[in-house]
Amino acid sequence: MSWNLQREISKINYRIHTDAIKDNIIVPDLTAEQVSFIYASEADLLNVALFGMTSHEWRQRNPGKKGNIRDYATIQQLLVLSNMESYNAIMIERGKPQPERLRELRSLVIQQLSGIRVGQLQP
Repeated sequence: MSWNLQREISKINYRIHTDAIKDNIIVPDLTAEQVSFIYASEADLLNVALFGMTSHEWRQRNPGKKGNIRDYATIQQLLVLSNMESYNAIMIERGKPQPERLRELRSLVIQQLSGIRVGQLQP
């Protein structure tokens, strides 16, 4: 599977993730700024679990790079990210608090990245 295809799959799963946020975390009386913060916080939950840093931390460490942390992910990381987005959506729907979700997502990352070999991704 190509990097671009995997990035597109990750974007599709991100929609599942954001829908779960919208349906289960966002409440009507929040301001646009508060809603934006919630979405960013949830995206950074995935970033911290997978990359060990927030998008802001990545930008500070990589001032010369364009795009975002996910644009520099390996195909293995993008595969795991897709799985994380779906799993986090399920945990959000079940009402699990963010710290508990982070622990479970980090465990998922470790398990899945240790089991993936580059050759396994090729047909």
